Amino acid sequence: MSLRYQISVRILLISLCILFLGGSIGIWQARQSVSNEVDSSISLALQLIKIGIGSNKTHQTDWMFRLSRLKQTRHLNIQLKTSSGEIVNISDHPQLHELDKTPPDWFINLVLGEYPKIEYPIETLNNIPLKLIIQANPMDEISEVWQESIAFFTSLFALVFLTFLSVQLVFNKTIKSIHSIIEHLKGIETGDYQKKLADFSTQEYDDIAKAINHMTDVLGNTEKQNRALTQHSLEIQEEERQRLSQELHDEFGQSLTAIKVMAVTAAHEKTDTQKITTSMIEICDHLMTVVRSMMKQLHPLILTELGLKATLDDLLHHWEVRNTPTMFTLHYDDAVDQIDRTIVIQIFRVIQESLTNIIRHAQATQVNISLQIKPDSDKLILLITDDGLGCDLDQLSSGFGLLGMKERIKLLGGDFKIQSQVNKGLQIKAEIPLL
Repeated sequence: MSLRYQISVRILLISLCILFLGGSIGIWQARQSVSNEVDSSISLALQLIKIGIGSNKTHQTDWMFRLSRLKQTRHLNIQLKTSSGEIVNISDHPQLHELDKTPPDWFINLVLGEYPKIEYPIETLNNIPLKLIIQANPMDEISEVWQESIAFFTSLFALVFLTFLSVQLVFNKTIKSIHSIIEHLKGIETGDYQKKLADFSTQEYDDIAKAINHMTDVLGNTEKQNRALTQHSLEIQEEERQRLSQELHDEFGQSLTAIKVMAVTAAHEKTDTQKITTSMIEICDHLMTVVRSMMKQLHPLILTELGLKATLDDLLHHWEVRNTPTMFTLHYDDAVDQIDRTIVIQIFRVIQESLTNIIRHAQATQVNISLQIKPDSDKLILLITDDGLGCDLDQLSSGFGLLGMKERIKLLGGDFKIQSQVNKGLQIKAEIPLL
């Protein structure tokens, strides 16, 4: 069900309620108005009759005829009833309502009330008893009320129509804006982050457009960073393969060639077998050292065999030996040993990359590493703090090492934050959910 249809139906229902309520109030007021007008006319007529009869009895009949023609008594039928029962109608008001303006019967029945019939005894100059009969004739007043009601309902219908028209015009503009936003979102879905939404005259849609444009900029920058990070990862991968290939060629190739030559030489009778054997052992020892170094660079076996704490102790010892001015401190929660192996590997790589950056750029004298598990939230908290040079976060965000660490934490569903000020050190905080 469309928004246009929902609001149009609601406006229609509200308009019908207003019409019903307005009609009920209008009919009630019309009934009251007619009743008050008739009562007022009857009271006025009685007072005038009493005054007229009391002041002048010589021309009572003529006086009553003139009274019946007054505008104030147009809602009355004034009659004389003789002693023999003959009725003489003395009302002579012209009909104020035309035939096409006559109210419908249903309106007359709703407005028309019960009005009193008054009989007032009088005597003529010849002492002939008569009865003056006054009855209500509210058709003229009902006709006037009917015309006012028609004008009221016409105005009300006009307002409802104008309301519908205004709503439809607003909806046309709104739907056009919505379609524009939807088309732009479809473009974003396909990866088109360059196109921007234009400004809207409506404040709310303009705010939405600005929010979407900002989101598009963020998505575009994120996509650029991801592409750059992917490219950097591929370059590192290719460099690693090239380095391994070079080491295999230089170390293994030359060593195996030397072993082969020595083995061939050892086949001769006059060869110094002891010397050749010693050389071959030295070459094999060297190859084992190279293999261990390559395996450690690819993946430290100590991480699999002894766990994360032992691996971090070995890593910190390695850096302490190579950088004596820097002191490394590790705060390690024993419960960390129970976490998933996938998280352990990623945490180790983040710490490894962080220490590499600190040694290269920070010139720090104190480095603190903390790995704790919050029991109330089941989160692993990694905190790495140094007292080095610090840096500007805007410049720091362009580094591939930072992007790599951030992506590792995001892959685990965690949150990665960095705080730093120039000459005030740097802090890396990562929160990884364990559930």
